[in-house]
This record gives sequence, structure tokens and C-alpha cells, in this order.
Amino acid sequence: MSGAPLTFRRAVAGDVPALVALLADDVLGAQREQLSAGGLARYSAAFGQIDADPNQFLCVVERAGQIAGTLQLSFLAGLSRGGALRGQIEAVRVAAGMRGQGIGKAMVDWAIEECRARGCGLVQLTTDRSRTEAHAFYEALGFAASHVGYKLQL
Repeated sequence: MSGAPLTFRRAVAGDVPALVALLADDVLGAQREQLSAGGLARYSAAFGQIDADPNQFLCVVERAGQIAGTLQLSFLAGLSRGGALRGQIEAVRVAAGMRGQGIGKAMVDWAIEECRARGCGLVQLTTDRSRTEAHAFYEALGFAASHVGYKLQL
């Protein structure tokens, strides 16, 4: 199965429970994601908003018919950098049993190519400060830790 090709597609509503399970399958996600019925209803509502927005692409990556990973790609218009469109990569997750097979790299490479195809002048992402392995992964792919990010919980 590890040699089977990857397929990339837009998520559908029926994917939401599996995608939430991927998001919850790590130390940080286990603390913030909610797999209860009430939680899934909120994720389904969020999916509806994402799916309706042409500047959002919630991606499902499959290998041999199994969900191997997910990421969300957002396209952000702005005036800075000469009005350049930016691609924002978020929520990159690879299924636990499929890690170490190059799927994460393939996913980010795919996202970068999607950004190029849309005319983006920049691709950006954020990752939690505690995810040191992720930092090394993104730096190996050519990303630079060039900015300091701030968040305010509401």
C-alpha cells in the first residue's frame, strides 16, 4: 500500500468525521478537537462555510482508497507585496499509520503547485511553537521562519 499513488481531492461533507479525527490525533489536537456529536455538528457547519467559499480548498489525500491526510488551503487577497495573492496552508495532518512515507512532503508540494496555478506570489503557513519536528520539516521544504505570529483566543 505504501507504493500506491496519492490522490488529492476536495473534501465532501461525509469526510468531516474522518478529518476531525485526523486533527485530533496529536498532542495539541487531542486537547482542542471535539469528537462528540455536538462537536461534529459544529465542524459540519464550518465545513459548509469552507465549501461555499471559492477561496478555500479543504483537501483530502487518499492512498489506496484510505484517507492518508488533509490540509486546508486558503487564498488571501491583499494590497501588500504589490497586491499579491497569498496561499495559506493550514491544518496539515497525515494519518498516524501512514507517517514517514513522504506523504506530508507530497501534500505541501501539491499545495505549493495549487498556489502557483492560482497566481499566488507567496505561500505561507503557521505551526505551533512546540512542534519542533514540524519546524524542521517545513524548513527542509524551503520555508523560512521569517515572521513572528500572534493569536488572541476569543
